Amino acid sequence: MKPLPLTQETEKELFFHNYARLPIALTHGEGCWLVSDDGTRYLDMIAGIGVNALGYGDKRLIDAITRQASRLIHASNLFLLQPQFDLAARLLDISGLSKVFFANSGTEAIEAAIKLSRKRAAMSGRSDKKEILSLSNCFHGRTYGAMSLTAKAKYTDGFDPLLPETGMIAFNDLADLEAKVSEKTAAVFIEIVQGEGGIHCISEAFLLRLAELRDRFDFLIVADEIQAGCGRTGLFFSYMHFAIEPDVVCLAKPLGGGLPLAAVIGSEKMADVFSYGNHGTTFGGNPVACAAGLAMIEAIHADRLMENALKIGAMLKHALEELATRHPQILEIRQFGLMIGITVDKEAKVYVEKALQKQVLVNATSQNVIRLLPPLCISTDEAQRCITVLDEILTEESR
Repeated sequence: MKPLPLTQETEKELFFHNYARLPIALTHGEGCWLVSDDGTRYLDMIAGIGVNALGYGDKRLIDAITRQASRLIHASNLFLLQPQFDLAARLLDISGLSKVFFANSGTEAIEAAIKLSRKRAAMSGRSDKKEILSLSNCFHGRTYGAMSLTAKAKYTDGFDPLLPETGMIAFNDLADLEAKVSEKTAAVFIEIVQGEGGIHCISEAFLLRLAELRDRFDFLIVADEIQAGCGRTGLFFSYMHFAIEPDVVCLAKPLGGGLPLAAVIGSEKMADVFSYGNHGTTFGGNPVACAAGLAMIEAIHADRLMENALKIGAMLKHALEELATRHPQILEIRQFGLMIGITVDKEAKVYVEKALQKQVLVNATSQNVIRLLPPLCISTDEAQRCITVLDEILTEESR
């Protein structure tokens, strides 16, 4: 079969209209750069929406994938698979938690955590303890349970009814937190740093009060580390910046090194909640993906990429603050490691399109926020290239 042309017109003929794809046909990547079919190089400041922590072409990752693929690409979870064991042990060592369940994506991890939360509540003997709460402005995924926790009109319109007995607590609002949680609450899902929501960090006061209320009402705290995890904030999990221990952690995006992989990690009190047949997956914990995941974690530690996330993140914030003194289009800058949100005075997609013309890939979220999620291996020179392009765009806009 002759290869089809990689154009937006062909895309419209083939696919449901889920994605507003950029008019770039990619062939390969090198480090923090993507290369199109005409040889143009693009600095990737979004990393596959937070997936490619090691950038592109990392030899350790490729070697791990190649070795495992030559041995066993897929078996089933009915068997004992060494890559699963090795990765699970590493995640438990890092987190200090007790048990792991592997899935394929972040939204699958959230769905599993919802089931885990309600199953534990049912085991308590309280038939009315079913409520699952999340925080306003959050994003947990697009399948039904995860979408019900996200509950923004742009994601939910036309898909009602949503999962019953779910609700929202106003982000960082202590009074609303105290008003919403109760004996009926089974779990509260949180993002330490809201990524899709525009890079907003939860407050320490909110977290500490949440932990106190957990002790009082016996609900679970589920930390969604899907975007912020795997070192992006300077520690392996973003919750590690605070004096709080979640009961369940959901991890995905960079975990598989670019392959589909997610993990649900539970504390000791969650160890016996799931029993045989309660939950499962055909492809979750794929041995090739798990081998890639272990290689990715070891590379992050070997190359001190968490330290790099802190260093380059601070450098970007300082440079952006300097830009803001000269460009009133910048309204606010929020930064946590290599998660950066730049609130601007119009729809951010305008700046995304202009940056694309200058071969820098940035992302728009929450309408007027430019989001930066570069690979953790980004250099000072590459970060400065992004700043230079943003400066040029803002300067051109003000003329």
